[in-house]
Amino acid sequence: MIDFKNIDVINNPYPHLAELRRAEKPIWHPDLEVFLAATHRDANEVLRNKSLGRIYTERIPETEWQVFNWLHSDSILDSEPPKHTRLRGLVLKAFNRNRIEGLRPAIQKITDELLDEIELTSGTFDLIADFAEPLPVKVIALLLGFPVEDEHLLRPWSQSIVKMYEVNPPREHQIAAQKAAQEFADYVHSLMLERKKNPTDDLITELATVHEAGERLSTHELIATCVLLLNAGHEASVNGFGNGMVSLFEHPTQRDLLFEKPEELTETAIEEFLRFDSPLQYFERTATSDLELGGVSIKSGQKIVSLLGSANRDSSVFGNADVFDVARKSNPHIGFGAGIHFCIGAPLARLEMSVSLPALIKRFPNLKLSETPVRRPTFSLRGYERVTVSA
Repeated sequence: MIDFKNIDVINNPYPHLAELRRAEKPIWHPDLEVFLAATHRDANEVLRNKSLGRIYTERIPETEWQVFNWLHSDSILDSEPPKHTRLRGLVLKAFNRNRIEGLRPAIQKITDELLDEIELTSGTFDLIADFAEPLPVKVIALLLGFPVEDEHLLRPWSQSIVKMYEVNPPREHQIAAQKAAQEFADYVHSLMLERKKNPTDDLITELATVHEAGERLSTHELIATCVLLLNAGHEASVNGFGNGMVSLFEHPTQRDLLFEKPEELTETAIEEFLRFDSPLQYFERTATSDLELGGVSIKSGQKIVSLLGSANRDSSVFGNADVFDVARKSNPHIGFGAGIHFCIGAPLARLEMSVSLPALIKRFPNLKLSETPVRRPTFSLRGYERVTVSA
């Protein structure tokens, strides 16, 4: 059975995931005590089936995990209807398409400033630390109204928290996540109190005042929403961009094609980035009643995992599924999830990449890898720690 902590699986999970798909039905993992849905049909159904919920199980002891627990139980990601419906409706009144599209000039400005700084280097830089990582963090910070001088705090907090989404995280990661959750929550709470006294044109101010049919976000819900927006809002962008660029460098013909026609191919290339090496691989749900999925009986209380990266390599859905094709036309990937938990940050992530990818290509038309990329030692959130390139 697949071992998600095995370094060979982490480095290249796709041959192992292909083995799971051959069963053509969900498979029980006895060590993790979950079903694994590896085909596109089953993984997609896991995300959409109303008898499967995103049920957050509080961590214990409660004295250590109190803040971490409510940051999740009061977030959109870890709640189900009717609470999820109320939270999503309130958040989307503030975090809507008009507000996102209105960020385009700011995203272009941040992109250009980062590229200007890179041009001042010796010609070699880290595509993750110098470009892919700071861009979405700066955008989310601007959106929420975080002071520029505090931006450096955000990514470490986020990375400490999201390490808890991996399979069986070690004790040192648990301690770091507890500390980050407390510090991050305290920070957002202080900003919220300040915005209530002195409103500004940012998302925290709007979330603090938004209402629908008499409903408003509680203090915990507002803080949890801000933390989720940063964590989910930039992880997908950083890892999707980094994974895609490494795939591009590893396929020279596709690299040349995109670099020759960046404006024409950016949209399809972004979707292929998200499909071919998906930033999110493992999404767990719990049966709220007995059901059958993919011909397998699942009892109430049992868990099943949607293996997104596996689904996105399913040859029954994608022609030449293991081929990286930046011009791919038919691309129904589920890299951002599906159903009611479809990522609310997807439009922002796509906008960021649609601005930053062609800008990077135009500024550095001779861009190439200068060192072997260093992958993050995680399965669920798949990405790179360092991608050193030369301009």
